[in-house]
Amino acid sequence: MTIQDHQAWLKDFYEQRNWYRFNPMIRLNFLTEEVGELSQVVRTIELGRDHPGEHHATPAELHDHLKEELADVFDQTLILCSKYDLDPADVMKYGEEKLKHRFNVGD
Repeated sequence: MTIQDHQAWLKDFYEQRNWYRFNPMIRLNFLTEEVGELSQVVRTIELGRDHPGEHHATPAELHDHLKEELADVFDQTLILCSKYDLDPADVMKYGEEKLKHRFNVGD
């Protein structure tokens, strides 16, 4: 599966549930929420978590949770790309070229 394939599938999935209708400002709030959830799982992996009554996740559970939250952040980013008619591959290439130029790095 390519990133573009997943983006098309995701857009269709969101449209079927009437979630795609949210404008980019609202979508950015969803992305921020997902980044917060990603931050929490990374903190738990790196520092641990000591919260009374909370399940102590195994390393495998934490790894799965990390994948889940990274996927959620990635999906929200892809929806934003779709909202602005941006090809994610072009966005990634743009970022790569920016870094190469900034740090004078060749291919």
